[in-house]
Amino acid sequence: MARTDFVADFLTVVRNASRAKKDKVTVPASGLTVKIAEILKEEGFIDNVKVFSEGKKQFTRIHLKYIRGKQSAIQGITRISKPGKRAYVSSDKIPRVQGGLGIAILSTSRGVITDRKARQDKVGGELVCRVW
Repeated sequence: MARTDFVADFLTVVRNASRAKKDKVTVPASGLTVKIAEILKEEGFIDNVKVFSEGKKQFTRIHLKYIRGKQSAIQGITRISKPGKRAYVSSDKIPRVQGGLGIAILSTSRGVITDRKARQDKVGGELVCRVW
């Protein structure tokens, strides 16, 4: 079966691995998923991101982060814009996640950025996912 939504698959693997208390998880790499993983690292939701190749295929290894060794730093992660129904927002309509405790990730004309950066740059785009 062909994969059509790499981002949803990526988010599901990360969500399931964090709930199962896994130390690390390996997922197929794409440009968007690697950038999302890098943002999650910058925002403190995961410990490390490594991109590596096996033959012609590229993979991303994500080292998950836990608070006090028990609770995952990622409490929730959801896909917003889907292939069947894209969600676009302007800079003044970007939602706040958990009152500012979480982040929204947007794909904009300036690249893949967080909601805070998009508001600061006054740029809208496709609302990819929410993380808290």
